[in-house]
Amino acid sequence: MPSKKPSRLLNSRAYRKAKSVVTATLQSPAQLLALVSDAGALRALTNNDRFASILEPTKTAFRLVKSYARGEYRSISRESLALIVTSIIYFVMPIDLIPDFIVSLGFIDDVSLLAWTLSSVSQDLDRFSEWESNQPASEDPDLKPSTTHLLEPLPRD
Repeated sequence: MPSKKPSRLLNSRAYRKAKSVVTATLQSPAQLLALVSDAGALRALTNNDRFASILEPTKTAFRLVKSYARGEYRSISRESLALIVTSIIYFVMPIDLIPDFIVSLGFIDDVSLLAWTLSSVSQDLDRFSEWESNQPASEDPDLKPSTTHLLEPLPRD
C-alpha cells in the first residue's frame, strides 16, 4: 500500500520543474545514464539511519533506470518509469521545496517523495529485481544489487 501521497510536495514549483524535463530525459539514454550516475546525494541516505528503509529500493530504482537506458530492461510502464525519473530528478536537484543545505531538514522532502514513489512503484521494482536476479553474472558492477558504487560519482572524462 503506497505511503501517504505528499500532495504539497507534488504541487511544489520544484516538483513541477522536475516533471517538466522528464519527457526529454526519458527519450535520451545518455541523459538517463547521466542522471543516475550523478547521484552523490545518495551518500546522505547511507549516512543516516532514518533513511535506511528506502536505501535498497532507491538503489534498485537507480539500477532499473540504468538497465532501461541501456535497452536491457523494458518491462515497466512509461507512467511508472516517469514517476521514478521525476523523483530522481527532484532528488538530485539542488533547489527543491526544502533546500538540501538546511541541515537535517534538507533531505526530508526528497526522502518523502522517494518513499512515496518507491511505494507506488514497488511492484515494478519487485519485477525488476526478479528479472535482475535471473540475468547471467555480469562484470558490470552497476547491475549487482548489493554494490555501493552508486554512492560514488563516476569520473568525468
